[in-house]
Amino acid sequence: MPSAETPAQNISAQLLPENFDTADFHAHIATVNHRWHDALHAAQFDAAVIAAGQPRNWFQDDQAPVFRANPDFAQFVPTDDCAEASVLIRCGERPVLFFLAAEDFWHPPPVIPQWISGAIDIRVFSDSDCLRIELARAVSAAGRSVLLGEAEDSNLGCHAHNHSAVLNPVHYQRALKTPFELAALRTATATAVKGHLAARDAFLQGESEYGINLAYLGASGQVASDLPYGNIVALNQHAAALHYPFFDRSPPAERFNFLIDAGARAFGYAADITRTWAWPGGEVQADFAAMIAAFDVRQKEIAAAVKPGVAFLSLHEMAHQAVARTLAEFGLIKCSADQAFDAGITRTFLPHGLGHLVGIQTHDVGGHQVSPSGDLAAPPSIYPALRLTRTLVPGFVFTVEPGLYFIPLLLRELRSSAAGDQVNWPAVERLLPCGGIRIEDNVRVTTDGHQNYTREAFTASGASA
Repeated sequence: MPSAETPAQNISAQLLPENFDTADFHAHIATVNHRWHDALHAAQFDAAVIAAGQPRNWFQDDQAPVFRANPDFAQFVPTDDCAEASVLIRCGERPVLFFLAAEDFWHPPPVIPQWISGAIDIRVFSDSDCLRIELARAVSAAGRSVLLGEAEDSNLGCHAHNHSAVLNPVHYQRALKTPFELAALRTATATAVKGHLAARDAFLQGESEYGINLAYLGASGQVASDLPYGNIVALNQHAAALHYPFFDRSPPAERFNFLIDAGARAFGYAADITRTWAWPGGEVQADFAAMIAAFDVRQKEIAAAVKPGVAFLSLHEMAHQAVARTLAEFGLIKCSADQAFDAGITRTFLPHGLGHLVGIQTHDVGGHQVSPSGDLAAPPSIYPALRLTRTLVPGFVFTVEPGLYFIPLLLRELRSSAAGDQVNWPAVERLLPCGGIRIEDNVRVTTDGHQNYTREAFTASGASA
């Protein structure tokens, strides 16, 4: 059988992205490779195969959703154009990419980003069977090996599959972003901010949710498949649905406010940003605009408290105190802010966690891990949705996204509870058409404090947000 391996230089290469630092990427690969070597050595393995995965068709269909690679693979090869590829990690050696560039008249061949080649050894194949044969040979020669990927890739002769002793330390360290990853996150943030400003303008021009979403995509230079997650574009009471998935084609008869949670990706790394805007005009809208402004100040106070050594849980509690103060300031409760916090009233108005790690995944892994061995710090029972329970260290990047919502389901539960008497229900009901507020920034922990990527990007754009 003739070899189907192809010289790498015969595969079309992507141009070097603007402002891309090749040295940073090479250093990133060296760092990540070293983490894997340490994990393999500690778990008594000689090699790992990290499989990108392959597209899966919808049930009883010949179409598939947009392919996204295994995140552990994407940390080495940050591109989605890599189905059926694998990275072979061997202790003490450079990683090797086994890349499939199948000859297919239905689709253009996938491309290898040019800037990857200097950091990773590359073997290119035009036939998937030949790729698997050669990869299995390399795995067999490498010694005791572990596969990190889906079950479809388990026929390579590896000795273990998704072994926690290997994954736990690697996922724990994914929270510590390399300079390349930090630059990618800043780039993604700047891209998303362009979309947010266009979306705000479209809202103020009277566009529908559908029209606002198109404005976001156009200004950020994205199509839906580029996004790290589905955009949340919510007018009026739709903002009360935390993950509102629809895009009404017609504008509402009356406009109160607009909440948008939308991001972007750069080199596979995600930005995750939310803003809330009030419609100018009308008494309810004016009061809600004042509430947004007050809540924005408090969100910035939480972000300003970010520094090494701070427990993320303490920031989450600051968010609930911010909700309590806002409820008291705008006459939505009859008790004091402290009493509302102590009674748990704020948990009705803020049912989610303050934030999460962000990186190669929008909700990046390791948020509950407190050790490389996989020990977990579960969220407190009163805050079950808290995604991050670690103490902050330099290199973390996470979201700071407090919210204040008027969710009918939760309000009904509060009203029937003992604490319900402490709520000014007519004032709350007046704001039901507004749905809620969420303000979300992406914040990096530095050696002596923090850097707010989102606020910096808005400032650089000449906007205040």
